[in-house]
Amino acid sequence: MEESQRTSGASLPKENQTSNKSTFEPKRWTLADPAPEEILKPLAEKLGIGRTLTTILVDRGIDTFEKAREFFRPGVNYLHDPHLMDGMSTAIRRILQARDNNERIMIYGDYDVDGTNGTAMLYMYLNSIGCSASYFIPDRIKDGYGLSTSGIDKAMERGVSLLISIDCGVTANEQVEYANQHNVDTIICDHHEPGDEIPNAYAILNPLKPGCNYPFKHLSGCGVGFKLVQGLAHELDHEEKAYEYLDYVSLASAADIVPLVGENRILVKMGLDLINTNPRPGIKAIIESANLRPGKINTGQIVFVIAPRINAVGRLGDARRAVELLACKDFSQACEFAKIVESENYNRRKIDEETFNQAMQIAESYIDDTGDLFPLILHQDDWHPGVIGIVASRLVEKYYRPTILMTTVDGVAKGSARSIAGFDIYQALKKVEDFTLQFGGHKYAAGLSVDIDRLDEFRKAFNKVASEYLTEDILTPEIKIDALLSFSEITPKFVRLLEMFAPFGPENLNPTFYSNSLQVVGSPRIVGKNHLLMKMRQKDLIFDAIGFNLGHLLPAVSKKGKEIQMVYTIHQNDWNGVVSTQLRIKDIKDQ
Repeated sequence: MEESQRTSGASLPKENQTSNKSTFEPKRWTLADPAPEEILKPLAEKLGIGRTLTTILVDRGIDTFEKAREFFRPGVNYLHDPHLMDGMSTAIRRILQARDNNERIMIYGDYDVDGTNGTAMLYMYLNSIGCSASYFIPDRIKDGYGLSTSGIDKAMERGVSLLISIDCGVTANEQVEYANQHNVDTIICDHHEPGDEIPNAYAILNPLKPGCNYPFKHLSGCGVGFKLVQGLAHELDHEEKAYEYLDYVSLASAADIVPLVGENRILVKMGLDLINTNPRPGIKAIIESANLRPGKINTGQIVFVIAPRINAVGRLGDARRAVELLACKDFSQACEFAKIVESENYNRRKIDEETFNQAMQIAESYIDDTGDLFPLILHQDDWHPGVIGIVASRLVEKYYRPTILMTTVDGVAKGSARSIAGFDIYQALKKVEDFTLQFGGHKYAAGLSVDIDRLDEFRKAFNKVASEYLTEDILTPEIKIDALLSFSEITPKFVRLLEMFAPFGPENLNPTFYSNSLQVVGSPRIVGKNHLLMKMRQKDLIFDAIGFNLGHLLPAVSKKGKEIQMVYTIHQNDWNGVVSTQLRIKDIKDQ
């Protein structure tokens, strides 16, 4: 690639902004800034992977040979010492005390993929070292999110004196105080944003906690739990044993959409290796019931295929069934659990689709009333609380605006919030917390509850906050392009090196490329559910290309002889045992 092809940090010209029928705004194609030549040239020479791939590394902060070595060869030697996390030594000491005194321990997990995997991991490991551990997952409707007094009552009924929360608890001040009053010590393993006041727990493990100097701040809840397992295993002189549980961390981290950089990327990579080479019975059963192929599992399949199945049992019923499956040691029994998961996921999809169709109708009217620069805040009394988070995400994908979807539970409006790049929905909720009963979450996803009688007040207040930040640029979907690429660069070696950038996820997305002066070969067509399939040629080189859910672009590529521009990612497509390079289209336009 000629260096002159890379233009400084710029959005591509206006004519490169294309419309998309799934949104109301055109997409912006933005090319990454060029890497400084004084860094790029020597690093490319040392690595021997070419300027294009080296440029992508530098754009992602991997600008030295040492960082590149860690990136391409992630391993346990690059993991941080768990004792760097504030409260770790205290937590380890209390757990070993409970083991030595035969105290009963209860793992209290959230009902999503992060929480159920974290629960299964702690349950399996603690019992393996001689602890007397059980687990509890709250009911989404009866108990609500996070630590609850009813859940603590369950602990007391079991004679529990030590409760360990996973993926929840950092804002549960009143509940922890309730546990303290009843002589139940609490260790919190969480990764959510703390409130202004942290609970008076025996120990709190959370990299985001004020005063915690742990070097990596973006672990999943299960990832925080793993650091506890790693610390215990080191204390007990069998640290290698901790790495046997990284399959759980991999599922949780990919599903929870945490940044796949630094320590997360190492944990997920090692966990995927376990899943693909020696999956435990429960995970193998899920893989097979979803018609996936063991040995080929990646983060995309976790997010779009495996995670929805694990989540389904908690969305429509008792999430403890997910832990039973994940912790199951017998494969035939795990297959029976997996059948239940598959059935629940089928039912979830039906409810999801019905809710989505209803929400779209309301959204169209809402947009007409409020205008294009406001978030979607929708409420219906009878929407199923188990699917509103999924539907909120689908609405964000369709309309590309922050979305809050709410239903009524016990006279309270409860819901899920999802956001877009450039708008921190957690901080926005924090600015209107006086209008909420409760909220918590992340930059791009949160849960909340609002008094029904104050719903209109909340909506007006939130819209006012949003209006201060939302601009037409933020509300225009952006495709970030890593590099301009000619088809002549897409060699087998280039594709092999590109695969080494995996596992892919937030902040380490599959590199996106831009090519121009392309021609369609033959007749493009629609396959499956509105997927655009065609062959693309640049000079004498031809590649297969597919655009998922881009069937509406068929007219734009059907005119013979015209040239187009394309933004895409590169994949190895395995179809009936035949492996070929395939370009996955993200957007196209006329030349």
